[in-house]
Amino acid sequence: MREALPGLLRRLPALWAGMLLAVVLSPLAMRPAFAGDPHVLVLGRISDDPKAHYEQLKPLLDYVVPRMADVGITEGRILMARDMQQMTSYLRRGRVDWVTETSANAMRLQERAGAEPLLLTERNGVGTYRSITFVRNDSGIESLDDLRGHSVAFQNTSSTSAYVLPAMRLLERDLPLQILLSPMDRPDQRSVGYVFARSELNIATWVHKRLVDAGTLSNLDWDDPRRMPPPYRADFRIIDESAEMPRALEMVRGDLDPRVRDRLREVLAEAGADPDAREALLRFFGTTRFLPVDADTGASLRELRAGVARVRREAE
Repeated sequence: MREALPGLLRRLPALWAGMLLAVVLSPLAMRPAFAGDPHVLVLGRISDDPKAHYEQLKPLLDYVVPRMADVGITEGRILMARDMQQMTSYLRRGRVDWVTETSANAMRLQERAGAEPLLLTERNGVGTYRSITFVRNDSGIESLDDLRGHSVAFQNTSSTSAYVLPAMRLLERDLPLQILLSPMDRPDQRSVGYVFARSELNIATWVHKRLVDAGTLSNLDWDDPRRMPPPYRADFRIIDESAEMPRALEMVRGDLDPRVRDRLREVLAEAGADPDAREALLRFFGTTRFLPVDADTGASLRELRAGVARVRREAE
C-alpha cells in the first residue's frame, strides 16, 4: 500500500491528492464539524434503517430548532448509531444531545452513558403499556412458575414489553433463564429457555405451532390483529401481566447545557397542542404528545433500570 500510494497521488490532481493525504494521515479529518458545537442540536437514533429513520426524525427537529434560538441553537443535525454501544459513545463524548428510545434502551443509556429522562413519549394516544405472557389453552401451563423446564419466545433485546419486562418477572420468581440455540432446543428442567423471534407475528406463530411453550407481547400488540391474528388468539390465554410502563422516552445527555435542556423540554411539551407540529409529531413514530416524567413514572423507571441490569447480569 505504501509503494502504491505515491503513484496514485501522482495520477490525481493536486487538490484531490491533498484531500486524500489529509484522510490517510489525520483521523481528525473525519470528525463531524458539528461535534461539540454549542449552536447545533444533535438528535440521535439507534438505527438499522438510517434513511427511513432520518425521514421520521427530521420534521420534528426542523420544528424544534427555530424555537430554541433564544438559547443559542441555530442548527439541527441527526446522527445515527448502529447499536447501543455506539450511541453510548456518542452521548459520553457529547456528539449527541437528544435521543428518543424505548424505556428499556433509555435505562441502558442512563446506566452506561449518564443520559437523563426528559419527557415521556405518548404514541398514538397511548403513553404506557403492559407486558403479557401467554400460552396455548391446551398447554397445561397455568402460571409463570409452571414455565420451569419449558420455553418462551421473546422479540429482541431492545424490546421492553417482549423481553425486558417478562424476563424481569421470571427472574423475580427465581426462575433461571437459559438461552436456546433454536425453537427446537429445550432447557434443563430447572430453567426457562428462551429464544428471540424478532417480530410479534413470529412470537404468536411459534406458540400456536407449539415450537415454543409461551410467548410475550405488549397488551397493545395482543389487541392488534396484524401482530396477533384473531384465530391464533382464540387458542391462547394470558398467564401473566406486568405493571404499566412508559412506551418510550426522550433522553438527553447528562452534561447538556441546562438552558438548552430546559428549553427543549418546554418546546416538546408544548408541541402537542400546536397545530404546526401535528404533521411532524405524526411522522415522529406516531407521537401525539410529550408528557412530564412525574413521581409515579420516575418510580417505574427506577424499577425498570434495576431490572435491566439484572437481566443483563443473569440472562445475557
